[in-house]
Amino acid sequence: MTSDRLAEGSGADSVDGLSEAIFAGGCFWCIEAAFQNMPGVADAISGYTGGTVENPTYREVSKGTTGHVEAVLVRFDPNEVTYEELLDQFWRSIDPTDPEGQFYDRGSHYATAIFYLNEEQRVLAEASKRVLEDSGVFDDPIVTAILPAQPFCVAEDFHQDYFEKYLNQYKAYSVGSGREAFLEETWEKGQEESGVPAED
Repeated sequence: MTSDRLAEGSGADSVDGLSEAIFAGGCFWCIEAAFQNMPGVADAISGYTGGTVENPTYREVSKGTTGHVEAVLVRFDPNEVTYEELLDQFWRSIDPTDPEGQFYDRGSHYATAIFYLNEEQRVLAEASKRVLEDSGVFDDPIVTAILPAQPFCVAEDFHQDYFEKYLNQYKAYSVGSGREAFLEETWEKGQEESGVPAED
């Protein structure tokens, strides 16, 4: 079963001094992997948000009828990594021009979105989206939504740290889905054409 976890509506700071951010970028295994090992990130938790059903299961969300998207709650130390850096990592981990899902994962539950937890995050997210739009990296419109945070429901244990527990399966999925090749080609092209620094 999943456990209900409500992102703080009044701010993005948790009781232990860490800040929080929520991103949806298709398969949460890939987005969790993108954030988990960043310096300053204490944890990246796979889950579901944006829906109308309490404590949904993976099976329910995957049917696309609960209104949820697969998402990741990132807990980070703002003294070590900024929200702007998290936003940059997010954009470099998705196809923000796809309104129907991500790569071979299709459906509304794989849509991309940034869920802001306070006004500062909203402003920064919208600014980063404008920068990406102006960069020329993508020819098609950026369709990733920027939305107020909603209750975040932690996914089943099987999905947590999937990329570490099942590395071979994860690599096969990431490569087979086309995500890795797309991101590598996109950001190499972006560096050449717009001067946007390529990811290390």
